[in-house]
Amino acid sequence: MKYALIFALSLGLTVGATAQSFHGKKITEDGAIPAPELVAKLGDKSEFNTKVQGTVESVCKMKGCWMKVKTADGQTMRVTFRDYGFFVPKDIVGKQVVFEGTAQQTTTSVADLKHYAEDAGKSKAEIAKITQPEKAVTFVADGVIVK
Repeated sequence: MKYALIFALSLGLTVGATAQSFHGKKITEDGAIPAPELVAKLGDKSEFNTKVQGTVESVCKMKGCWMKVKTADGQTMRVTFRDYGFFVPKDIVGKQVVFEGTAQQTTTSVADLKHYAEDAGKSKAEIAKITQPEKAVTFVADGVIVK
């Protein structure tokens, strides 16, 4: 163990450091706004290009094709990935992320909501309870950093 530590330090590695991973377009953290501030920044615009930092609340259990990020007042925002062009790891719940792209005010159809619930591993009974479209702020990301 002593030699492993010396080897790691000689390579300039920090023991116990967490690595970042990049998905989609390579982005930086510079200028990211906290997720709880996004709704106010969007205001009455239908869409807004920005960079956001937040905490992952849930991820598509099938292949990481979407994630939900915590926003203000215990709410979440669904983040999808531009043109289905990349995915995020399925084990990032609770991790900090930075993502860049387009925030939008959208209405999600009942069919899409049921599809998302299925992807999230919800029961048939929970899925059957989805009967109304959902108006919400959503986000289409071009790139994501998982910290």
